[in-house]
Amino acid sequence: MDTPRNRKELSHERIVDTAARAIRRAGFNGVGVADIMKEAGLTHGGFYAHFASRNALLAEALERAGRDSAARIDKNAASRQARGVSAFRALVDGYLSERHLASAESGCPVAALASEMPRQAPEVREAAAQRVRSLVARVRATLPAGAARDSAALIASQLVGTLQLARALGDNAEGKALLAATRRSLLAQFDATTTH
Repeated sequence: MDTPRNRKELSHERIVDTAARAIRRAGFNGVGVADIMKEAGLTHGGFYAHFASRNALLAEALERAGRDSAARIDKNAASRQARGVSAFRALVDGYLSERHLASAESGCPVAALASEMPRQAPEVREAAAQRVRSLVARVRATLPAGAARDSAALIASQLVGTLQLARALGDNAEGKALLAATRRSLLAQFDATTTH
């Protein structure tokens, strides 16, 4: 049944989904309320029926971007693990993939926005910090037994930094070579199934 409440919930979801893509595509400062509402197919005047402020939208969009990215990573990893690939290899191969290189708009929000996160309002910074913690926890969950606990944060840093640098180089041979080199290095260090 299409009630006003359902319509409002659907509109809210559409705004958040649009903003989650937009912040990864254009950065926090490249996203205006009017642009988001227009892209979502809604009027600018309706924004405050959904959010107390632009920062409230950004925090929710960041959370959504992280959740959507994690779901894609998990789906890809599950598919690869079903074929006998270790959880760690599945994560590294997926995160440092050519597909992820080319798709900032739908990829990890930490890699897309890390350099901007510290300069945001407190509520957005807290949402950003949670995204970083979630990424580190995701890496930690894939590490083989016996790996040092602080390895997860170091690996997450390598994943994010490599992806950012590869994107700076471009979706070209140079960017792809950087991804491949980091994948090889991480797998040689931490993947028990990698032959030395």
